[in-house]
Amino acid sequence: MVLYMKTTVEISDPLFTEARILAASEDTSLRALIEEGLRRLLEERRARSDFVLRRATFCGRGLRPEIREGSWERIRDLIYEGRGA
Repeated sequence: MVLYMKTTVEISDPLFTEARILAASEDTSLRALIEEGLRRLLEERRARSDFVLRRATFCGRGLRPEIREGSWERIRDLIYEGRGA
């Protein structure tokens, strides 16, 4: 079951005119045109938000063995090793 919400949307006159002309040329309603546009925009935003980190390694060997199962403290110690910190 689909429910509808009646609402007021303010858009510029030129955009409204262009949308009304397009709706008439496609033999559809302005409401259907707006719903289609919103659906497309929402789908595009959902698809864009699915971020996938690309695989990036140096020489393809992954983490050094001594930090593969290490803690952040061990990693920090290795970063600053020999630097007086």
